[in-house]
Amino acid sequence: MSSLSRELVFLILQFLDEEKFKETVHKLEKESGFFFNMRYFEDAVGNGEWDEVEKYLSGFTKVDDNRYSMKIFFEIRKQKYLEALDKRDHAKAVEILAKDLKVFSTFNEDLFKEITMLLTLQNFRENEQLSKYGDTKSARSIMLIELKKLIEANPLFRDKLQFPSLKNSRLRTLINQSLNWQHQLCKNPKPNPDIKTLFLDHTCGQTNGARAPSPVPTNHLMGPMHKVGGFPPMGGPPLYQHAPAPMPNSLAGWMANPSSMPHQTLSMGPMGLTPPNNAADSEHVLKRSRPSGIPEEANNLPVNIMPSNIYPGQSRAHSMYSADDLPKTVVANLNLGSAVKSMDFHPSQLTLLLVGTNIGEFFLWDLSSGERITSKKFQVWELGACTMILQASLANEYTASVNRVLWSPDGRLFGVAYSKHIVQLYAYFGDGDLRNHLEIDAHIGSVNDLAFSHPKQQLSVITCGEDKIIKVWDAATGAKQYTFEGHEAPVYSVCPHHKEHIQFIFSTDVDGKIKAWLYDNMGSRVDYDAPGHSCTTMAYSSDGTRLFSCGTSKDGESYIVEWNESEGAVRRTYIGLGKRSVGVVQFDTAKNRILAAGDEFNIKFWDMDHVNILSIIDADGGLPASPCIRFNREGTLLAVSTSDNGTKILANAEGMRQVRSIENRAGAASKAPMVGTYGASGSAAGTSVGADRSSSLGPVITLNGESRNLPDAKCRISDELVKPKSWKLTEINEQSQLRSLRLPDSLLSVRIIRLIYTNSGGAILALAYNAVHKLWKWQRNERNTTGKATSAVPPQLWQPSSGILMTNDISETNLEEAVPCFALSKNDSYVMSASGGKISLFNMMTFKTMTTFMPPPPAATVLAFHPQDNNIIAIGMEDSSIQIYNVRVDEVKTKLKGHQKRVTGLAFSNALEVLVSSGADAQLCVWSVDGWEKKASKYLQIPSGRSSNPLAQTRIQFHQDQTHVLVVHETQIAVYEASKLECIKQWFSRDSGLSITDATYSCDGQTIYTSFDDGSVSIFTAVGLKLRCRISPTAYMPTTR
Repeated sequence: MSSLSRELVFLILQFLDEEKFKETVHKLEKESGFFFNMRYFEDAVGNGEWDEVEKYLSGFTKVDDNRYSMKIFFEIRKQKYLEALDKRDHAKAVEILAKDLKVFSTFNEDLFKEITMLLTLQNFRENEQLSKYGDTKSARSIMLIELKKLIEANPLFRDKLQFPSLKNSRLRTLINQSLNWQHQLCKNPKPNPDIKTLFLDHTCGQTNGARAPSPVPTNHLMGPMHKVGGFPPMGGPPLYQHAPAPMPNSLAGWMANPSSMPHQTLSMGPMGLTPPNNAADSEHVLKRSRPSGIPEEANNLPVNIMPSNIYPGQSRAHSMYSADDLPKTVVANLNLGSAVKSMDFHPSQLTLLLVGTNIGEFFLWDLSSGERITSKKFQVWELGACTMILQASLANEYTASVNRVLWSPDGRLFGVAYSKHIVQLYAYFGDGDLRNHLEIDAHIGSVNDLAFSHPKQQLSVITCGEDKIIKVWDAATGAKQYTFEGHEAPVYSVCPHHKEHIQFIFSTDVDGKIKAWLYDNMGSRVDYDAPGHSCTTMAYSSDGTRLFSCGTSKDGESYIVEWNESEGAVRRTYIGLGKRSVGVVQFDTAKNRILAAGDEFNIKFWDMDHVNILSIIDADGGLPASPCIRFNREGTLLAVSTSDNGTKILANAEGMRQVRSIENRAGAASKAPMVGTYGASGSAAGTSVGADRSSSLGPVITLNGESRNLPDAKCRISDELVKPKSWKLTEINEQSQLRSLRLPDSLLSVRIIRLIYTNSGGAILALAYNAVHKLWKWQRNERNTTGKATSAVPPQLWQPSSGILMTNDISETNLEEAVPCFALSKNDSYVMSASGGKISLFNMMTFKTMTTFMPPPPAATVLAFHPQDNNIIAIGMEDSSIQIYNVRVDEVKTKLKGHQKRVTGLAFSNALEVLVSSGADAQLCVWSVDGWEKKASKYLQIPSGRSSNPLAQTRIQFHQDQTHVLVVHETQIAVYEASKLECIKQWFSRDSGLSITDATYSCDGQTIYTSFDDGSVSIFTAVGLKLRCRISPTAYMPTTR
């Protein structure tokens, strides 16, 4: 069908909808396959009209078209089956099983058997995995959320979910224009023609009168159609509503690759009885699996017997964000002495705040400790290297304002843009170790903004300025890479981004023009106006899928909007900004859900999916008319400038714990993960169990010297904090100083060799000396509403109803010499494990052994799942090699050789696309995931006077920034930059008789918990490896057993 014919169908759809021919509208939608009416689909699902649901879907996809489609139909039929069981209609359930669900048995026979077994239960909720199934209405609503995600991600629905932007009654308008034209061609046109039919061309009868004037296009000769008992107007906008016309150049059209159109990227996973913790992170796939393989998982969507997010307290897409989760409580007050111009939180150290002021000074604060780590005033490093224009300007007045401060994505650099020509980059090594990195004489006049990007896999810094130019610089050398010219006014802001492999930059100027550039010096690809021609900044949501802008026009009217990138049009305009704003309103985004803007002496919040204001706060007063605001990465803290030359720190409940995590150390950190539980896969431990802060603790001293009880403690950073504060090491020796618990164990009491949190943070998996695995799970209840690990409530030792145990192969194995190891898959569906014998793959829900492989020798000593494909496993071996093994095809893809002794640590970095390995030879190696070449290697520095055990294990774990790796050896802990194995910090024990047994990052990445062979635990800062707290074994070990 031609494009014009396709457009005619849309015009007919609009006409039918306006005339209330509802059934005909949906029939045409289905038969044409041009527009999928999500609202109609939602109503049909909500009403349980399953036949109509499948019939409507059939116009767009079939069950076997692709994996997305297969999951859509599976979810629908699964829900229909569960509802029949819930109604005790077993005959109907059997019919659904045989007619609708049987098709999926060829892809996962075990799953089909599990579904069939539900028929044998009096109530299918007796199945543990379905015990949380609610009522029919809530189950349908939750399933619908999953279906919408699948439909949006399905390529067959691409360009079919958005109705074209049409003016109201467009078809009627075209007919009127045609009739007007026909009327003009009449030999004797009448002044008021009587149109009686559209089946024939219009002609006027003969008349002796003069020629009538031609009607204008708005003169409707064809009136609206009248129906008996007309429908009242629907509440809210009509389905086929008039939308803003797309700009001449769309935001996506100028990108070369059509696939760069914004469509949700999801990953496919299992059909199973277990509801996943994250739908995009499930494991199975709908494919025939080899007996010895895991169903293919990478980049595929989950198919689950139970809808995701079924449990209370889990987030539900498109529901209103709770205002209670916003950072509203003032927990700190920074006195800076000059007006704040820009702020930015460190990307991984969530309480590290960088602040720039109007007198050219910047400050670096650690909010968790109350330290002002450092501050620097405006100073040109090499005046002689600057342009004569800048030298003359500085000779006249040696002052400048900070316009922008910004951390690089990895947090190793930050940039400062000044109001006079200069951009300075600093290298930050932690603990106040700040070094000059680059000084760039970037622009003539003010440098208005800066940003970081990776256009060629190398870090670049982007600047813009008063000279109407945008420039891109090599962040390592300062060499200029690109110059973009085309703005006719000073460039106000830049926003780099990428869609797949396409890198680009948005820029805005003070006259409200928005342009987009590729890194090719070919000029701007997009040129259009910001709302109200406002001076605008642009920002993407945290996940990079949604684009927003906020700005203020010269008349003081402010706008905050979301853009439809594919059409270059405003998707939604948020309501609530002032009409007479002072200065340019600043905004920020958080958690892919929240927008915040500083306006009218307040902070205003919006849920991204709702245009009306969610909440307004004044932060206890004292804010300027348009305050500067900035979220930390997790949205738990919000910094806002004050009118008295300061900054207030606002926090939600989690943010308050982060700020107080070191301030109130009398009871140990609230998020302390278990020590001695290093995960073989290198993933960070999940949630705390070992040491919770007790609410019964006595008074603590806050940073301004006030004595308060812990629940009321507030971090207030006073004027006295002008120098970094020296912290006294906290010693925890008594059981009353922390809360701990002993995990209940009804099985045979055997020494535990390995211990790890599940990725969900709700369970602990252990591997015992006798090769048996034990799994403890925390239940969600009134005492533990999150269902996460905590020392306040004991977990349950969990086993499936079959009573089987996950037991490794230990035939012909000397357990004393074996090196047990295991690794969990991304969503905790599988565990790969070995205890000196064959490697076993277990199903974590059934405890069944799915396969065993690789009998020794050599034996496996460490395991790690590939982060993007759980069928690919890295296996460290006793013979010092690393084998890259494909489970599905039962084949070793390659063998890596670089170590001299057994391999003891493996960790993947998704960001760097590398595998880091460590060995008993105290050597680190970096391997490229693409090709598996060795990129770098380095031996640890053993302290003088210390002899290393030849079998000592060197373990590794990536920080959550995926660029820094923690290295643990019996003699030391150290932090390395992974790509080049550059050692950032090291810590050695002064006691040569005390050996480190293990160490791990906390779940927020801000601290490192280290255990020693005497049973003590030390807590270090992740940045700088400063020892903050020591826990004696007497504080958590019972005196009697």
